[in-house]
Amino acid sequence: MKYYLIGIKGAGMSALALLLSDLGYEVIGYDDASEHRFTEDRLRERGIPIYSEPYEDLDSDTIVVRSPAIRDDHREMQRVFEMDLRNYEYHEMLGKLTKKFDTICISGCHGKTTTTSMLAHIMKEIEGCSYIIGDGNGYADKESRRFILEACEYRRHFLAYDPEYVVITNIELDHTDYYKDIDDMISAYQEFANKASKMVIICGDDPYTHSLDISKPVYYYGIDEDNDIQAKNIEYRNDGTSFDVFIEEEYYGHFDLPLFGKHMLLNALAAISICHYERLEAKEVSKSLKTFHGADRRFKETFIGDNVLIDDYAHHPTEVKVTIKAARQKYPDKTIVAVFKAHTFSRVQEFSKEFAAALSLADKAFVMDINYDRERPEDYPGVDAYTIINQVEGAEYIEQGMAEKLLPYDNTAILFMSSKEIYLLEQEYIQLYQEKKQ
Repeated sequence: MKYYLIGIKGAGMSALALLLSDLGYEVIGYDDASEHRFTEDRLRERGIPIYSEPYEDLDSDTIVVRSPAIRDDHREMQRVFEMDLRNYEYHEMLGKLTKKFDTICISGCHGKTTTTSMLAHIMKEIEGCSYIIGDGNGYADKESRRFILEACEYRRHFLAYDPEYVVITNIELDHTDYYKDIDDMISAYQEFANKASKMVIICGDDPYTHSLDISKPVYYYGIDEDNDIQAKNIEYRNDGTSFDVFIEEEYYGHFDLPLFGKHMLLNALAAISICHYERLEAKEVSKSLKTFHGADRRFKETFIGDNVLIDDYAHHPTEVKVTIKAARQKYPDKTIVAVFKAHTFSRVQEFSKEFAAALSLADKAFVMDINYDRERPEDYPGVDAYTIINQVEGAEYIEQGMAEKLLPYDNTAILFMSSKEIYLLEQEYIQLYQEKKQ
C-alpha cells in the first residue's frame, strides 16, 4: 500500500507524510514546483519524493490524500476520480488515524501548534508517542499507542477526530470566510469537546471557554485562582519564565520555561495538565520542558550583527500582539520593528483595527501585501495592505525586493510575522545586510 499526497508541501500534509513514512508505508508527494516551502527539505531528507508533474504509477492500491487547498477541479484530482481511487481530504485521513490510537487533540484559535509541539517533546522523551504538528513535524512511534494531534477548527474539520483528550487553549473569532460569528465558533468547539472519551482540558482564563456546555469531565488551567490547574509564583525574566504549578490545590512541581510571554506560560500549563492526568512525574516533565525551545516558525531567532531577526507564524491580531510583547520581555533594550504579511482578505476586513492596534505596540511597523489562496481580491474591494497601514502611526508599505528599508535599524529586534512565506523577505534582508558589511 502506498500513499499519494497532493499538496504535500503544506505544513500539515508534510507532517502526515512523515508519520505515514515512519509507519512503514511508501509515501509519494505532488506539489507545485514554482516555490520552495520550508517543509520541502525535511521531506527530501527522509527520502519522500515530490513530483510537480502527474505521478504515473497510480494503481488500485494507492490511497490519495489531498490538502484543503486542493479542489475537485485540480488536474490530479480529476485523474484520481477517473481511476476511482480511494481518496480522502487531510482532515478525513487524520480522523481515521485518531481511531487507531489513544489520541490527544490540541485545539484553540492560538497556541495549538506550540502546545502540541511542547507536549510531543515531553512525552516522546519520557514514554514515547506519535504526533502530527501544524509546523510540518510528524513522527510515528510503532511501540506507542499515544498520538498527539494538532486539531484545527477550520471549517469544523476537527469534528472528524475521535480523541480521548481534548485540549482547548482559547476561543476567538477567526476564519471569518466560514464562521458567521463568535457564537458559531463556540458551537463548533462545544461539539468537538463533547467528542472526548476521557476528559477535556480548557484554559479557564479565556473569556469564552466557560460558556461551553460540556457533558464530559472538564478541568480548567490558567493563572486565575478559580482554575483547577494554576500557575503561581510566576517570574517573567529576559531568560525565560519560571512558575510553580498547583493541581486541584495540591503542589505538583516547579517549572523553568525557556520561552517568553504569558501566552507561552499558558501553553505550558496545558501540556503540564495532560502530563499530570497521564501520571507523569513532575520532575521528569520539568526536566524535559527545560529543553524545549519552541515549534518551527514560532519565535525563531537569527542573530545578525546587533540585530535579532524573529520569524513567527503570527497571523491573527492576538498572535501579533503577544509576539511583540514577548520580544519586549526578552529584548527590553532593543528597538522593536514589526514586519507583517496578512493572510486572507476576509481576516483583514474583519480585524483591521485589531491588527493596527497590535502593530502599534512596536516602535515601527511595515506591512506587506495580503496573501490569498482561497479568496478573490475582486470580492474585497478596497481591502489591501493600506487598510492596516493607514491606521498605524508611521507605518510603511514593504514588499519583496524592498528589504533595504530595514537596513538602517541597529540594535533592533525585527519581527517577521505571517503564516505565509515572509521568511523570503528575511532572507533578502540578511543578504543585503551581509553585502553592506563587506
